[in-house]
Amino acid sequence: MKARRDVFQAIADPTRRAIIGLLAKQTQTLNTVAENFNMSQPAISKHMRILTECGLVLIVKQGRERHCSANFKALEEVAQWAEQYRSFWNNRLDTLENLLNEAD
Repeated sequence: MKARRDVFQAIADPTRRAIIGLLAKQTQTLNTVAENFNMSQPAISKHMRILTECGLVLIVKQGRERHCSANFKALEEVAQWAEQYRSFWNNRLDTLENLLNEAD
């Protein structure tokens, strides 16, 4: 049984993050996405498959072309995960600031 990919696996790769960045600006065809990278079409297709499996990219067939767009709703899981650490570090830094102010 093949394990489902998750958003964290998808954003772990710099090429996939770059693809998401491109698609954040505008919807593009698969060929247009591939033109932005110095790698083979099969390699881009593998990255796109991973991105679609975890819901970060949506591909819609229009005629003979496949148009890709970013789906930022899928990044909510990452944002929630990161938020717990932001709160943790903000509290730690506030405590440090208070300690430093008391030392003055």
